[in-house]
Amino acid sequence: METTLPEDWRPWRAPSPLGGHRPGREDLALAASSGLGRQDVLPYPADAACAGHLRLLVVGINPGLWTAAVNAPFARPGNRFWPSLHLAGLTSTLVDASRGLSAADEQMLAESGVGVINLVQRATARADELTEEELRGGAQRLVQRVRVLRPRLVAVAGVTAFRTAFAAPRAALGRYPVATVAGWPDDVPLWVLPNPSGLNAHETVQTLAQRWQEVWAASAR
Repeated sequence: METTLPEDWRPWRAPSPLGGHRPGREDLALAASSGLGRQDVLPYPADAACAGHLRLLVVGINPGLWTAAVNAPFARPGNRFWPSLHLAGLTSTLVDASRGLSAADEQMLAESGVGVINLVQRATARADELTEEELRGGAQRLVQRVRVLRPRLVAVAGVTAFRTAFAAPRAALGRYPVATVAGWPDDVPLWVLPNPSGLNAHETVQTLAQRWQEVWAASAR
C-alpha cells in the first residue's frame, strides 16, 4: 500500500529542538524533567484525517529520553527499530532518527502508510519505570484512537508492557485475539512484537526484521 498524498502535503511535525545535534546530558535531563514526550508520526495531526492512510500503526511503549529530546521515535543509537524495518523492506531508506526525523523521512513514512505512536507519552529512561495505571490508561486510549485512525493493522512493540496494559499476563508474540479487547474494532488485526530496544537481548536486527516482514504481509489486504 502506498498512500497518494496531495501535492501540497507537507510534514506537519516540529523538527528536533536541538537543530540536528545529538542530545547531551543536559538535554536528556531536561527531557526527563519536562514531563513531555514526542509528537506522533502520522500523515496528519488529526486522527480523523489519517483514516484510510495507514497500512501499519506501530505502537511503542513510551518515549525514551533521547527520543523525547529530538522529537523522533526509537531515536536512541542502538535501538533496532529503524534498521529492522529497513532490512524487512518496510522503508526504502534507512532512517537515522538520532538527530530527529527529516522531512524526507516523514514523507516516505506517510507515503508507505506507516504511523508510529506510543501507549504512554511520558518519557523515561526505561519502559519499566511506567506505572500499571499509566499502561492501563494508555491501552484504553489506544482502543479509542484505533477506532478513529482505522489502520489496516496495529503492532505493539513490547510484549511485557502489553501484558500489563491489556491485563493479558499470558499474551505471546504474534497475532493477538482482538475479541478479548473491549471496544477493539473486529476488522483491525492486533499484533504483539518484541521491544526493539538494545536492552532486549533476545532479539537481533535480523529476527526483528523477520517479524516485521510477517506483519507487513498480514497488513496487505
